Amino acid sequence: MNDDAPSTVRITRLGARGDGVADTPDGALFVPFALPGELVALLPDGKERALGRARIAAGENAIRDASPHRLKPFCPHFGFCGGCATQHMGEALYHAWKRDALVSALAGAGIDAPVGELVDARGAGRRRVTFHGRLSDGAMQVGFMAARSHDLVPIDVCPAAEPGLALAAPAARTLTGALRRSAKPLDIQVTATMNGLDVDLRGHGPLKPPQEAELIRLAAALDLARLSLHGQTLVERRPPHVAMGRALVAPPPGGFLQATAAGEEILARLVVEALTASKRKIKRVADLFSGCGPFALRVAGIAGVHAVENDAGAIAALERAARATQGLRAVTSERRDLFRRPLLAPELNAFDAVILDPPRAGCEAQARRIAESRVPLVVSVSCDAGSFARDAAIMIAGGYRLESVTPVDQFAYTGHLEIVGVLRR
Repeated sequence: MNDDAPSTVRITRLGARGDGVADTPDGALFVPFALPGELVALLPDGKERALGRARIAAGENAIRDASPHRLKPFCPHFGFCGGCATQHMGEALYHAWKRDALVSALAGAGIDAPVGELVDARGAGRRRVTFHGRLSDGAMQVGFMAARSHDLVPIDVCPAAEPGLALAAPAARTLTGALRRSAKPLDIQVTATMNGLDVDLRGHGPLKPPQEAELIRLAAALDLARLSLHGQTLVERRPPHVAMGRALVAPPPGGFLQATAAGEEILARLVVEALTASKRKIKRVADLFSGCGPFALRVAGIAGVHAVENDAGAIAALERAARATQGLRAVTSERRDLFRRPLLAPELNAFDAVILDPPRAGCEAQARRIAESRVPLVVSVSCDAGSFARDAAIMIAGGYRLESVTPVDQFAYTGHLEIVGVLRR
């Protein structure tokens, strides 16, 4: 690090996480909560500088030439809580930054494809939050993780969450208090469902009978729909249903869901629109990495679906919902690890279309098998621009054309982005 490192820097651009970036003699310096064009005074922190980071100094004059895109954050915890990174950023700059991240990822993979405008999928807000409980100085603290820290930020209500989570924080504190004697760090995942809060506790380990009885009692006192420990149900007072099209699904405890209900609806609409726009009649669809059915159960309204997923609980939830829902075409399912055993070309050729929705790392092995197949249509859904671009490039090399790409913003105020790409032969 340069001993003469500047105490003020000019921000030139935004980084992938929404940090302002300044170009200094020592290289790029990332400054959280700074915007392009601003001249910012920095705290003299040598350790931070050595890592290529810096923080804005305190005081009204720390930011000069304030950007016209700067907004007052709506959450009093912004800047402390690690959940949101961009509440200070105006909509026009925010939309351009998120869309440009996708454009850059595609360009880096050598892909030239039309990218649509950013679709707002915040809806009513996040439907799932994870609190953390830690014993500190004899007292149990419950809150969200601070930015770039293991510290906790106590929060009563998160304004980025949907109203159904208004009582999530008190419930998390009550449940954590019941387990405080173990002194183990806990993660408390709370999901808003149609029938109330669904809570999964992790980090404690096996319970003793009195502890289990106390948690079941508290679940009733808190009027929870379901309470689980490490994915194992302790008590289900009401089915924790979420709507997926015309189906009602009770996801497995702690199971994956799209971040917002609006985001899931928009992603599913884009998937169905791609299928119905096909010149070829779509009769049979493979939904790979299907989860508990957000796409399969909607697509089954127009075509038969074969859902493939490695999580046994998710597959079971999908199967139950499909059996209980009238008016769907045939829905079959298969438990399979698509990273180790991707569907091969002969298997894929039995389908008119494939839907992909892998985890953040993408699905390179499955993309290679699709590239070898004759499937005429692939709808690729991703939460990571880099892995999406890599997998799309593999399929393009196999003869597909990336017809359209739509960025969807359900991870509001963060650097995360959902993507829907349509590839055709």
